[in-house]
Amino acid sequence: MSGYSNVGQGSVYEAGDQRNPKDSEVEGRPRYQEGMEHSHLPNDSKDERSIANRLDNEERKLNRKEQDDPETSASKKDPTLPAKLHGNEPSKGAKVDADLRSEEEEYLKNKGKK
Repeated sequence: MSGYSNVGQGSVYEAGDQRNPKDSEVEGRPRYQEGMEHSHLPNDSKDERSIANRLDNEERKLNRKEQDDPETSASKKDPTLPAKLHGNEPSKGAKVDADLRSEEEEYLKNKGKK
């Protein structure tokens, strides 16, 4: 069909370089790296993960134990401790948190005795 055209060269209309090679002719392509870290964001609305995969992800989150760094674990024990570890004075909020925690512990001890 392209041989009947009167416009341009005949080689322009040949599709030899535009065709996809057969799978048997293609050398081994590098395999796509599946499951790369942070490749799926849990709250991404455009992510096409199935509902089952999203549920599995949530169950995994609930069942795993996260390793806390020393500062985080120290702040859970005493809110003023991280500032003291760095040689700083604790903030007003940390002091209030420590006071509330001590008051709650005292209240629970008194409540348990009665």
